[in-house]
Amino acid sequence: MSTPTWAQLTNLGVAVLFILSLKALSSPKSARLGTVLGAFGATAATVLLFFTGIELDNLAVIIIMIAIGSVIGWVSARRVKMTAMPQLVALFNGVGGGAAGLVAVVEFLHADGEGSFLFWLFTIVTVIIGSVAFSGSIVTYLKLQEVMTTRPVVLPAGKWVTILVALATVAVAVWAIVNPAFWLILLLLALSLIFGVLFVLPVGGADVPIVISLLNACTGLAVAASGYVLNNVLLLIAGTLVGASGTLLTTLMAKAMGRPLTATLFGAFSGTTAGSTATSNSDRPVRSGAPNDIAIMLGFANKVILVPGYGLAVAQAQSTLRELAELLASRGVDVDYAIHPVAGRMPGHMNVLLAEANVPYEQLKEMDEINPEFASTDVVLVVGANDVVNPAARTDTSAPIYGMPILDVDAAGQVVFLKRSMRPGFAGIENELLFDPKTTLLFGDAKESLTKVVSSLKSL
Repeated sequence: MSTPTWAQLTNLGVAVLFILSLKALSSPKSARLGTVLGAFGATAATVLLFFTGIELDNLAVIIIMIAIGSVIGWVSARRVKMTAMPQLVALFNGVGGGAAGLVAVVEFLHADGEGSFLFWLFTIVTVIIGSVAFSGSIVTYLKLQEVMTTRPVVLPAGKWVTILVALATVAVAVWAIVNPAFWLILLLLALSLIFGVLFVLPVGGADVPIVISLLNACTGLAVAASGYVLNNVLLLIAGTLVGASGTLLTTLMAKAMGRPLTATLFGAFSGTTAGSTATSNSDRPVRSGAPNDIAIMLGFANKVILVPGYGLAVAQAQSTLRELAELLASRGVDVDYAIHPVAGRMPGHMNVLLAEANVPYEQLKEMDEINPEFASTDVVLVVGANDVVNPAARTDTSAPIYGMPILDVDAAGQVVFLKRSMRPGFAGIENELLFDPKTTLLFGDAKESLTKVVSSLKSL
């Protein structure tokens, strides 16, 4: 059955919306518009299927499931905290990959052994990639949610077990293409799910965002492959866009972390991945201060740089930080925000968090732009960040973050850390900057500490 001309034109319009959505998402200023365009395009593509003359079995069940899924998605997205956004992204990505894999299994059953070589090839590819994306994303969710350890998990002979499972998956895939049989597709499904788990377990917590991006690209490829299986052009376009953008983002994130992607994915087998070690220097003396001390340092400075991190998001202190920045600016202090590419738990996490607090986008400066300014800065206020300002990334070859580009906070005249405790950062190592004589620590919840600093600053 041929697709009506009006439906083809609608498909073209939806494809353009997807492209415009990705383009708009490249800037915080237009990101909201990009989200709306993408959501509208996806909705239009879904509704279109009901009016193109395609015979749909179990129509009532389909509509009910769409309604249930829409409610779950809406409620989850509305209620999720900004700190848990990366986990939600991982979970939704896994659901997308799993859905593509299940659709391929159903199409495999419907084909009943009849189909071209390309049909079987793309069906098998969809099952593998979709299943890996699903199980891998579930593990990344558990790591980010800290339901399981964020450190690399290396099983006994894990390297060889992973290799054997990968080879077995490929062998069964070839067998299933040559001799399509239901028991082979079930075996392939199981092996792919196991491989997805083994693939992500050795990744350290600090590298999980990179893996999320990679798995997102995998989901895109699975959707594109399912587009061929279902003869759906829009799935091909959307999946290809997601796969390409996810791959590019993964590459950029790996570059921002300062090491090749292979080291991120397989470094645990050689002991070089982030989060693979942990040291403790909690007994060493540090210099701590009171909110009034910090207020005096900030209030009489000429230039202050604010460095937000995941701790800021946990404390929901973004609005208080903006209030502090505005108060300092009213006193004639030059204030900027320094944003590391992987600050928080995913790219753009800090940008979105600060935009939520109505921080002017012009004040947010990326690492390459802000690093030369630290040497001429009087005070740097670090709120909840750790690994992205840790000098060990430059000096300690044994550190799991060695080689990662960082914010040059240690070049400033004075450094103030707002921390709950002396607990190491997400990578699991201590920050030597905490013990530097020019560093002052203010312990406590970031929002409460900032509120006290603001109050003290107002009374100066």
